[in-house]
Amino acid sequence: MLTEWAAAADPVICLRRISKSYHEGGRQHQVLEALDLEVARGQALALLGRSGSGKSTLLNLVSGIDLADCGEILVAGHALHALAERQRTLFRRRNIGFVFQFFNLIPTLTVLENIQLPLELNGLEDAGRARRLLADVGLTGREDQFPDVLSGGEQQRVAIARALVHEPALVLADEPTGNLDAETGERVIELLLERVRERGKTLLVATHSLEMARRADRVLRIEGGRLAEATV
Repeated sequence: MLTEWAAAADPVICLRRISKSYHEGGRQHQVLEALDLEVARGQALALLGRSGSGKSTLLNLVSGIDLADCGEILVAGHALHALAERQRTLFRRRNIGFVFQFFNLIPTLTVLENIQLPLELNGLEDAGRARRLLADVGLTGREDQFPDVLSGGEQQRVAIARALVHEPALVLADEPTGNLDAETGERVIELLLERVRERGKTLLVATHSLEMARRADRVLRIEGGRLAEATV
C-alpha cells in the first residue's frame, strides 16, 4: 500500500531509512546506512561512487532483486519490502527495464528475439513495437543476426531497446558504458538519455562516467554508505 507521504509526492522511487550489510570473512560489512531518496517521475539520476561503494547494491534493492536489512522501498507505488519473492519478480518483469555493463544479451536468440523477450515474459505479442525500437536505435536490418556478430556498442543499443520495449516505469542501468571505448560510450549515453526522456521514463544509472553525470538531471554520490547530492 502506498504511504501517505509517497502518495503526496508521487515519486517513482521512494527510499526511507534503507540499510544493507553483508557478511564477509566472518565480519559484518555495512554497505548502505539509513539512506533516504526520492526520484521524480521522468527524472534521470546518475549515481557516482568508487567501485565497491554500494552502487550496484542500491540498484539491486530498488529492483527487488535483493532485500534491505531495514527500511521501506516503494517503486511506482509498490512497497517492495512487503512483497514475497515471486511478487517482486513479477513486479520487476512488468515495471523495470535493465541495461547492464556486459549487455546480458542471450547468445542463442537473435537481435529481434532478445528485444521481444520482455514482451513475451509479460504475455504480450508485439513484433511491430520491437522492430520500431530496433529502428530507433539504428539497427534496422540486423533483426536476424546473433549478438556475437555485433560490436559492443551495437549490443548495448540492443540492450537499451530491450529495456524499453515493455514500457517500464523505471529504467535501471549499471555501468552501461563501462565495457565500451570512450567514443562509443558517449554515443550510448546520448542514445539512452534520449530514448528514456522521449518516453517519459525515470532513469537511475550507476556510473563512473562524468559525461553521463553531466547530462543527468540530478547527480548523487555514494560514499561511506551514505548518499549526497553532487556536482560535476
